Amino acid sequence: MSTAAALRAKSVSLNGVSIHFGEGAHAVQALDAVDLQIPAGQFVSILGPSGCGKSTILNAIGGFGNLSAGQVYVGDERVHGAGPDRGIVFQQHTLLPWKTVITNVEFGLKMRGVPARERRQSAREILEQVGLGEFLHHYPHQLSGGMQQRVNLVRVLVNRPGVILMDEPFCSLDAQTRLQMQSMLLELWAALGMTVIFVTHDVDEALFLSDRVVVLSRRPARVIDEFSVELPRPRTREALTDPQFMRLKRRSLEQLLEGPRQLSAHRQAAASESRGV
Repeated sequence: MSTAAALRAKSVSLNGVSIHFGEGAHAVQALDAVDLQIPAGQFVSILGPSGCGKSTILNAIGGFGNLSAGQVYVGDERVHGAGPDRGIVFQQHTLLPWKTVITNVEFGLKMRGVPARERRQSAREILEQVGLGEFLHHYPHQLSGGMQQRVNLVRVLVNRPGVILMDEPFCSLDAQTRLQMQSMLLELWAALGMTVIFVTHDVDEALFLSDRVVVLSRRPARVIDEFSVELPRPRTREALTDPQFMRLKRRSLEQLLEGPRQLSAHRQAAASESRGV
């Protein structure tokens, strides 16, 4: 993809974001006063236990659902709903089965009124960049899982959003395909410069991909740790055995295991302080 087609990355800010689901005795608090600042162009991974609220944070940034408290900003604009400046990639592909690869990729451009020749050229260009130039006229069921997810990713990227939200997009892939997809994602991110917020429960994946890692507690989610990953780029598999990688992996695992106890102690201390104990 040409540099002229590069994305205009946007910053993301969560300020005191809390989200509740349900009412009364059935109410569930998913997020508890989450503060998170992500500069434009940064690759950030969010780690946390299953069901802790990682996907809920992505939904808040994407503009899906209502906040109980706080604000979300993308760039200088407060989020009040979904918008074309944000694209989301889910765990399972959302390709239209009756459309070919290239018509799936150009579908969003068509909905925005982009002329047929322009959208076809943009779709063809990005598909060739990710090694799918020979599969333009195949249907989703004719592709492997990794190829389907590649199409799913470029279908989002072709619309030039400034922020990409990724919800465990590689979790269903085999180990080899997952490594290939991680490397491809890093190449696209380096070429296009978008802001990426990547949810995963895999510590190695978070460290390998990211500029910064954010660790959440169990539900209701709070940020219990965040740190920079200062490994050189472009990253290769050698990074997985780098001493800094191993140190950050130990730190992440300790936070994931100790976080619930630390958070409980913090809340008990806060409650005691409020009672004047």
